Amino acid sequence: MTNESLPAVSFQGVTRRYGLVTAVSGVNLDIAKGEFFALLGSSGSGKTTLLMLLAGFDQPTEGRVMISGTSVSDVPPHRRSIGVVFQNYALFPHMTAAENVAYPLKMRGVGRSEREERVNAALSLVNLTDRGASYPIQMSGGQQQRVALARSLVFGPDILLMDEPLGALDRRLRDQMQQELKRIQHELGITVIYVTHDQSEAMAMADRIGIMSGGELLQVADPETIYAAPSSHFVARFIGECSILRVTSLDRGKGYEIAGARERLPNPATAPFDIVVRPENVSLLPFDEARSNDAFAVPATIRDVTYLGSGWRVALELGDGQSLLANVMRGDLLAGSLEPGKTVKASWVPASVAVLPTEGLP
Repeated sequence: MTNESLPAVSFQGVTRRYGLVTAVSGVNLDIAKGEFFALLGSSGSGKTTLLMLLAGFDQPTEGRVMISGTSVSDVPPHRRSIGVVFQNYALFPHMTAAENVAYPLKMRGVGRSEREERVNAALSLVNLTDRGASYPIQMSGGQQQRVALARSLVFGPDILLMDEPLGALDRRLRDQMQQELKRIQHELGITVIYVTHDQSEAMAMADRIGIMSGGELLQVADPETIYAAPSSHFVARFIGECSILRVTSLDRGKGYEIAGARERLPNPATAPFDIVVRPENVSLLPFDEARSNDAFAVPATIRDVTYLGSGWRVALELGDGQSLLANVMRGDLLAGSLEPGKTVKASWVPASVAVLPTEGLP
């Protein structure tokens, strides 16, 4: 196997314990060269610990961390060719933007003329060529974040690690920086490992996402697969909104029954199973609307309606007491006539549901 075909990063059975606490447990993960990979999880899930193990700021209790096929257990952080961007930017307040960006080069003994050339190129990459003489206090949060990014890229690292880098920015700036980060990553072809707790951020930016909880890596897949085919109840609930419904298996898993209504499945499932229904896949119809005999529709009662601007989020209760969420957009049949207590019909197409093994109460 050539060096080019090796993963940029490989975690092989990596575990990290702090006394009796296991922060990362048996993680196996390969990340390809040039991939934008997001580690997604709530606080304490182990995602930042995994990042620190890769950066060299911590060491695994068990397992190996590999970069391009070589173990880096004995390699200090400054020799791993890794750039790191943190949420707080960590800029030197007494240095200008250009001086902050130049600092990694100065520490590596790069000469003045080459240093200036590479600093100018890095500032140009993040669209800050006119702010090189500014101090951090004179710059906005978004500009400081760009300086931190330029500093992490100026020495030409093979891998860029980013730990909640947009967390301190408002929504508009976060959206702008997401686009900028993707542009820069494509332009440089660099491998990016991006830690976040923001699911929409991960979905918008990553080629693949790894979902972490309790130190374990629960599922690794592209955003569409993670969303449409979650591997567990936890993943289904963590990515977007959904309803997880208990159903009765029919015809050896070829279909199911819920609250008196029957529906088929595209592929047979092993019982017992639950179904995952996303609110955007639920259609609401008037209760008295005639339907063909083979059309799936389950009676439901509206319990709550939330206005979202583009439409309404509707909380429903099925006849068997289970809860169901639905999105009703402007122009939909029931838009404007959504009232708590009203009985409607809810339906969804067979291919829109995910099937999961039952895990206690959904």
